[in-house]
Amino acid sequence: MSKKMPETPLLDQLESGPWPSFVTGLKRLATDEGKPYADYMKSLLGQLEKSYVTRKGYWKGGTVGVFGYGAGVIPRFSEVADQFPESSEFHTLRIMPAPGFFYDTKTLRQMCDIWAEHGSGLIALHGQSGDIMLQGARTDQVQPAWDKINEMGFDMGGAGAGVRTAASCIGPARCEQACYDTLKAHRAIINDFTDDIHRPSLPYKMKFKFSGCANDCANATQRADVAILGTWRDDMVVNQEEVKAKVKQLGRKEFINQVIRMCPTQALALNDDDTLDVDNKSCVRCMHCINVCTKALKPGKDKGICILVGGKRTLKIGDLFGSVVIPFMKLENDEDYEKLVELAHNILDFFAENALEHERTGEMIERIGLVNFLEGLGLDLDVNMIAQPRTNSYIRTDGWDDEVRKWNDRKTAAAE
Repeated sequence: MSKKMPETPLLDQLESGPWPSFVTGLKRLATDEGKPYADYMKSLLGQLEKSYVTRKGYWKGGTVGVFGYGAGVIPRFSEVADQFPESSEFHTLRIMPAPGFFYDTKTLRQMCDIWAEHGSGLIALHGQSGDIMLQGARTDQVQPAWDKINEMGFDMGGAGAGVRTAASCIGPARCEQACYDTLKAHRAIINDFTDDIHRPSLPYKMKFKFSGCANDCANATQRADVAILGTWRDDMVVNQEEVKAKVKQLGRKEFINQVIRMCPTQALALNDDDTLDVDNKSCVRCMHCINVCTKALKPGKDKGICILVGGKRTLKIGDLFGSVVIPFMKLENDEDYEKLVELAHNILDFFAENALEHERTGEMIERIGLVNFLEGLGLDLDVNMIAQPRTNSYIRTDGWDDEVRKWNDRKTAAAE
């Protein structure tokens, strides 16, 4: 006999607003009579309603895994299993996606069928981790579900204190703004760090993310310990005829408001004949003008990557953006990709040896100082390695010569 749908007045309120609600999705699965997950989801809704009433979560962790892997399954056991026995176990499988999040419909349907058979039917594409999140399975169904997912060619994603699942934007496959092959770089890094994903052995988690330009569609700067962004170092490509067409389309006032005045470094100027002047030395490659004028403006031709380290979310010292450690690096041939992988290994090794327990890369750098981190990696200081550009109204340079001399002495001593 099918379980009765629980009364959920507080959850019902979440469906009353103008935006789609996750509650609607849970109810759809719960009312899918005849499916093995229907009662499972009704029980889950009951527990979730209880949490909203008491303002307390009732999930606790534990140990659940699959053969050969030390990570990838997020265990959840209910503390109120006596009241909601059907959903007493609600484990999540993290599945590593393809670079750029490319799937065909056959693959997605097959994955949905597997999870409908072995899990709750609830799938998140994608969690903040970048994984395919197969949410809700009992302990005895975790291994059978994983075996079928693995047969499809997918691998388990990261969890715990190790290298996590990477994420990359769609890159040159679909985006004309991409300054490097994000998909190839993603694959090169992750294939070389597979053991560190499957068997966590670090002080805390480490994330790699890949974005083809400063639009940063992979949220790499904010969310990744190692962010690899596409950029260029020559002049922006300008099609003046298309600039004139855009000015005509928007009108001079609106063009100035949307393009010229929005430039963070005032590197743009509109001439009397409606052509565009670009002060490329002041351009910080923010992509805003290119986003507005996609036909008129394009990234330069000398393309490569910028590497930032230390991005993270809120825990401990608060949110951090990544700090630039490599302002520009070409990424065109196999040798360039090998150099990138080598640098990634050096960063991971330094982190493993110097970070404290439960400390992210950015927190480690804040504690030991960026200079010490760069010295540990054998990287030279660069004027572009800055945390807050163009915000100080003045800068003191007294004692600068002494500091330069000390830096050169350290470099000489290290070389000897």
